[in-house]
Amino acid sequence: MTKITAEARLPGDPDKNELLNQIIRVDQAGEYGAKRIYEGQLAVLGRTDAAPVLRDMLAQEEKHLAKFNTIMRARGVRPSALEPFWHVAGFALGAATALMGKEAAMACTAAVEDVIGEHYAEQTAQLGDDERELRETISAFRGDELHHRDVSLQHGAETAPAFVPLTAAIKAGTRLAIWLSKRI
Repeated sequence: MTKITAEARLPGDPDKNELLNQIIRVDQAGEYGAKRIYEGQLAVLGRTDAAPVLRDMLAQEEKHLAKFNTIMRARGVRPSALEPFWHVAGFALGAATALMGKEAAMACTAAVEDVIGEHYAEQTAQLGDDERELRETISAFRGDELHHRDVSLQHGAETAPAFVPLTAAIKAGTRLAIWLSKRI
């Protein structure tokens, strides 16, 4: 049997159209926020040995953002009204963690990308065969995000000062950003 997006929705769940709008809106906002985090990190660490890794991850996020911008236009989905806030907040988070050192910047990336990996897995489970192309795009991007997390761990994320509370706070903030961007 073919699974259809939003087929088994419960009372109060968004209908198919609103679910798709939320998925596209939040993913575009997330990729934009990730781009800004890396730009903030590079503003501080752009002349260090961390720069090549950060530039590679930024380049992937820019490709993801371009794809979601295209999907958004094609489907007539509005962007999050919080985009100006994510512009500032993403850059500030990236710069602040980079000012704490390369390891803290990597801890930030590990935390954000871990949450995004979970988020993208939930979305792929929500999408049916009628949205195969979107599901495959999100699944591929999830692989990239988990790779960014793993690269960050390989580059000393866990040696950051106060790694556990730092990443817990960043994960909580990322989950809140996801919740808000779906709705606003």
